[in-house]
Amino acid sequence: MTTTDPTTGPATGPTTGPTTDAPAVLDDLLASRWSCRAFRPDPVPEATIDEILLAAGRSPSWCNTQPWHAHLVTGAATDRLRAAMADGIARGVYEPDVPFPPSYEGVYRDRRRVSGWQLYEALGVERGDREASGREMLRNFDLFGAPHAVVLTTTASLGTYGALDCGLFVQSFLLAAQARGVATIAQAALAGQAPVLRDLLDLPEDRQVLVGISFGYAEEEHPSASYRTERQGLDELVTRVEV
Repeated sequence: MTTTDPTTGPATGPTTGPTTDAPAVLDDLLASRWSCRAFRPDPVPEATIDEILLAAGRSPSWCNTQPWHAHLVTGAATDRLRAAMADGIARGVYEPDVPFPPSYEGVYRDRRRVSGWQLYEALGVERGDREASGREMLRNFDLFGAPHAVVLTTTASLGTYGALDCGLFVQSFLLAAQARGVATIAQAALAGQAPVLRDLLDLPEDRQVLVGISFGYAEEEHPSASYRTERQGLDELVTRVEV
């Protein structure tokens, strides 16, 4: 069995393997995790945040490069982040380091539309009400009221595979937070403010902004808390190839 250093997390070495209830625990975390769009102002204890970050840091990466770096924004810095992005939006800043999809076609467009309609229905926003939907979109840059955020960056030279590894970090972060009763939302929208984030966080030029994660404790009475997205069944998800 390995020992754990509280500053670096578990060391690499033999383990006892998963417990017998591990599949049920993981399945429950995957099923219960959701993208929270309304947070209470109560801060998450620093020790809990450290646990989440260390757990996410156990994510696998190509050749153990661990290309991710998490810029944790908390306290007064969260308000500075909100203000900086509000100013960026007002100035028309839209410059992601990694290009966003130019369009959504076919089934991807359909899923995106259904997801958006379900959210707006939960919020009482009528279809076609661009003003109301625009206000909801701008809540991304207020971090949905979350007291904390992580801005995740990677080294540009590692290209697509560095970004892929960071996706594993994001998933691990979301599940580690869920396991501790902490709500989260991963936000690609924040990456559109890459120049603003680069200035605010003093990022080196070789770091690419990939995504933000806002987190805290959910405001469970908010209308958005009832919204959940649909998922593919096995018939859509899998093509079985048999020899």
